[in-house]
Amino acid sequence: MIRAGGKGWGPDGAAADTNCVIPDSSYAPIYDESVEYFKETGAFDPATAGTVQNVGLMAQKAEEYGSHPTTFEIPHDGTVRIVLANGDMSLTHEVVAGDIWRSASTKQAPIEDWVQLAISRQKSEGCQSIFWLDESRAHDAELLKYVTPILAAAAVSDKFQILTPRAATRLSLETIRQGKNSIAVTGNVLRDYLTDLFPILELGTSAKMLSIVKLMNGGGLFETGAGGSAPKHVQQLMQENHLRWDSLGEFCALGESLKFLADTKANDKARVLGRAVDRATQDILDRNKSPRAKVGQTDNRSSHYYFALYWSQALATQNEDQTLIAKFAPIAAALAENESQILEELASNEGSPADLGGYFLTDVQKTEKVMRPSQTLLRILGEL
Repeated sequence: MIRAGGKGWGPDGAAADTNCVIPDSSYAPIYDESVEYFKETGAFDPATAGTVQNVGLMAQKAEEYGSHPTTFEIPHDGTVRIVLANGDMSLTHEVVAGDIWRSASTKQAPIEDWVQLAISRQKSEGCQSIFWLDESRAHDAELLKYVTPILAAAAVSDKFQILTPRAATRLSLETIRQGKNSIAVTGNVLRDYLTDLFPILELGTSAKMLSIVKLMNGGGLFETGAGGSAPKHVQQLMQENHLRWDSLGEFCALGESLKFLADTKANDKARVLGRAVDRATQDILDRNKSPRAKVGQTDNRSSHYYFALYWSQALATQNEDQTLIAKFAPIAAALAENESQILEELASNEGSPADLGGYFLTDVQKTEKVMRPSQTLLRILGEL
């Protein structure tokens, strides 16, 4: 909506001026500041803008939000009490009937891990790094009791700024407009907000966003965003057989998971595969093969074909693993030679309704027929 100059989609399918209410006294200023900034400066140029990365406080359900066991609708006026195991009273809160009351707790170990991740990321990137914390907010003040001593002990206090969310928003926007990068070190709720806000402002979508979650006891999670746009995409697929869902973030997650496997298991093949994924995703961006909005343009299926083509080409032309070259060179050649045939088959039913056999629960065979319509592509990939 910010990118569109304050317009949102109405029930008639057209964009119109929109009023917003942001019911969040802690973090509404990030949106207010974003609106004011872009009114002053105009939109970003995606070709030159930098990016805001995020290190979020997530481990062990830190600052968990949403529907969870400590959210209650208060039945009558009174006092909510949190009592520790030893009987001490840690918190009391006066409430009235109908209040939605929620507690959020953060343990010491996740906080320490979060700060160490921020230190590691800043060292790796060497760019501006900001803890988005407001010392006048009680929760943030408690976090700062851990953050500042850890930064001081690591002798990196000068590498980080500590700013309120509003001030951090303004500085981050100014930084990425110059083509530089910034690292936002935030709590979990703000992490969720920013990993939608900044990719959308930078690129127009959060589908190209990659999230890497390093687990405290080893292992990692690799994921992408943009779930909120899925219903509109499925609607269009069923009406026009055109799927505009962008899988670039998923491709990036695949590449990072392969490189993670290579690092943790000393698997050289996985490293080569992961680096080739990076080349393929770069080719998709450079050659503008991401899905677009209208029938007849690149959609999710043809974008996947190009990913397979560029990935196999990257594997066929690397010089680190001869067995991978032997495996993928014929596939790369066949995919390139049959490009027009594959694209024709992928688009053969575009513009007509697609029968998935359901919406929330689709029929597997019908959905596969819609999503994998190119027999030529399936044969080259060895699936027929």
